[in-house]
Amino acid sequence: MISEARVRAAKPAQKTYRLTDARGLYLQVTPTGGRYWRFNYRFDGKQKTLALGTYPDVPLAKARERLEEARRLLADGEDPSAVKQAISQDFETVARAWLAHWRTGRSERYVGYVIARLEGDIFPDIGSRPISELTTSNFRDAVRKIEQRNAPEIARRLLQNCGQIMRYAVANDLVQRNPVADVRPGDIFKPRKKRNYPRITARELPELLRAIDGYAGGEHTRLALQLMALTFVRTSELIGAKWPEFDLKASRWDVPAERMKMKTPHVVFLSSQAKAILERLKAISMDREYVFPGDMNPNKPMSNNTLLFALYRMGYRSRMTGHGFRGVASTLLHELGWPHEHIELQLAHQERNAVSAAYNYAQYLEPRARMMQAWADHLDRLRAREGETGRQAA
Repeated sequence: MISEARVRAAKPAQKTYRLTDARGLYLQVTPTGGRYWRFNYRFDGKQKTLALGTYPDVPLAKARERLEEARRLLADGEDPSAVKQAISQDFETVARAWLAHWRTGRSERYVGYVIARLEGDIFPDIGSRPISELTTSNFRDAVRKIEQRNAPEIARRLLQNCGQIMRYAVANDLVQRNPVADVRPGDIFKPRKKRNYPRITARELPELLRAIDGYAGGEHTRLALQLMALTFVRTSELIGAKWPEFDLKASRWDVPAERMKMKTPHVVFLSSQAKAILERLKAISMDREYVFPGDMNPNKPMSNNTLLFALYRMGYRSRMTGHGFRGVASTLLHELGWPHEHIELQLAHQERNAVSAAYNYAQYLEPRARMMQAWADHLDRLRAREGETGRQAA
């Protein structure tokens, strides 16, 4: 056996040499002065060497503890090198293994979005850290950075993903416990005040769509409600729309920053159904500036109360508002499998600072356009399905 004093006094020589301790442990001293603890063993008939640390970071007593743990693993039929490699895997490696396991049965679009979230916000922060060293505070600090850039929903979803990854690591014996398991979003994130608007349930939507289609009031009002259902913009954004904002050939409605709640420009993609409504509005607009002119003064936009009272007359008093279309659209689009961030961007929900405004303005343009057409087609199917049900009942 060797002593701590002898290890401390070991000097480099022209060739690498060893200082041998008991039970297979030895110190390897290199010509450059490196001092490395090693253990040679056989597993499945193969000769292997296990690295147990570098002196003086790992003193003799600690090296002996690591040796005994390795020998216990051997006695249990496990390869110490394989166990060490698994334990020392970084978070990104384990996360990608979890993704390969978790993605089965999920849409490629959704899987791609989760990967993009991890690659953009988590891997740069903790991806290279050994998974066995990660603590609750590492995950807390990572998601708080995301919240602080005004993306609280993304932060919450990434916290959930990190918990899933660490649970996978526990299940596969890569770590002994999940440091995210006992954390809830409310423990980390600031509570957000929400204003609740009356709205119908998703199951009541087909009936409302039919009621709007059959609305006997002003044509501008009916078309406004139909366009709101298709675009789920805020009421103020709809009634304040001006014709120069629309490019029907490009299937776009560009709402200027000064008319947006977040004071950044917003793109509303126009489905073929929305464009048909706008074509009709154009035909009855008589070259007015506003798409939805007021009844009393056509040089001013339609009143918010015009849409609200129309819903009242259709029997939806205290059950639905213009803003309610946004909540119903969000619920159904999530159920249909569209990525959360695409929906949030189309709702213009994300609070954006000056740095991120231009980026978010043009983010996910193509998939958002596909989503809006799919949404319009879904509304048509809801109408048709409800009509078929009514005919069968009759």
